[in-house]
Amino acid sequence: MNAKFVYMSFIHRDIEPLVLTYSRQFRALAVVGPRQSGKSTVVCQVFAGKPYVSLENSDECLLAETDPWAFLARFTHGAVIDEAQRAPLLFSYLQQVLDETSEDGLFVLTGSNNFLLQENISQTLAGRIGYVDLYPLCYYEICHFGRTAWDTGELIFRGCYPELYQKNREPGIWYPSYIRTYVERDVKLIRNIENTLLFNRFLKLCAGRIAQQLNISTLALETGIDMRTANAWLSVLQSSYIVYLLPPHHKNFNKRLVKTPKLYFTDTGLACALLGIRQQTEMEVSHFRGALFENYILMECLKRHSNAGSQAGFYYWRDSNGLEVDLLIDKGGSLYPIEIKMAQTYTEELMKPLARWMHLSGTTIGSLYYDGRQQFLKSNGIEVVNWREAGFAL
Repeated sequence: MNAKFVYMSFIHRDIEPLVLTYSRQFRALAVVGPRQSGKSTVVCQVFAGKPYVSLENSDECLLAETDPWAFLARFTHGAVIDEAQRAPLLFSYLQQVLDETSEDGLFVLTGSNNFLLQENISQTLAGRIGYVDLYPLCYYEICHFGRTAWDTGELIFRGCYPELYQKNREPGIWYPSYIRTYVERDVKLIRNIENTLLFNRFLKLCAGRIAQQLNISTLALETGIDMRTANAWLSVLQSSYIVYLLPPHHKNFNKRLVKTPKLYFTDTGLACALLGIRQQTEMEVSHFRGALFENYILMECLKRHSNAGSQAGFYYWRDSNGLEVDLLIDKGGSLYPIEIKMAQTYTEELMKPLARWMHLSGTTIGSLYYDGRQQFLKSNGIEVVNWREAGFAL
């Protein structure tokens, strides 16, 4: 294993079995996700016998771009190629190598830019490569660091990037640096945005809409850009795993439905930093507290399903009267509804949206995830459970 990753070798991510499975089904594998989510560490642990090369190294990137055959000739038995999207010309040459081999899992690629990597794969490597998303740590993985006693507010404020736990980084220092690196490196790689100050404003305004329906025209107006630019910048945030858009479910049960996606951030610690929340105590009294909790639990659901290789679809449901269910998980024809509340005390009031939706849809099971200790199954089939003990409808 490359010495760069030895210090992280004791961490085993939940996604590792899925990565290994995909490597046995395709001649190449792409592991993509946000910057600093642990992609390099995972692939170097799972494929410890393969040579490792990073295209963030300018010399390696130059060779891959100017002489792809010479670059690939060094790896006759395959390799881990980190940040592969930095050398887009490499993919067409890699295609020929993969076409001439019958060996599965020959090359393993990683990238923190979904858009560029996916675009190149779709043009040259379709059918030859498996594709896995790696998000920051889920709660179970954080528990490996002995953080089970941390309260929910602290988990939300700290976020889920591995380095924060691995090296006990201070979120108030780490996240501003992360944001600067992201804007100055990843954003410019995807799209040549000259006005980084305006883009930073756009990013912060997105954070101010966390767990809300996205009104792109208002967002553009407040940023001071046109709609076309706003949509382009939003696609940048999506493709680099900064934001996640939750689509609405359109089957209406004879009700008019909202058809606007809701905006979430891949990491709540990053969202807190963009909102100007510098301490956990500030988060606890912030009017964004409930939205951040909803964001945290939604991403926990997404991570668990992604790590397990689940193909379930994620949606929310809301009618024109404001009746809303936070999350619907489509498991191939059946919808599992989940309501998310940060309350620590159970009251019947928490049940109203979920109970009403179950009545309209005819669904007989569902869950309320909250921060309280009481756990029980109600007579109408709704499970009330502390989010840490939830099954997340897997």
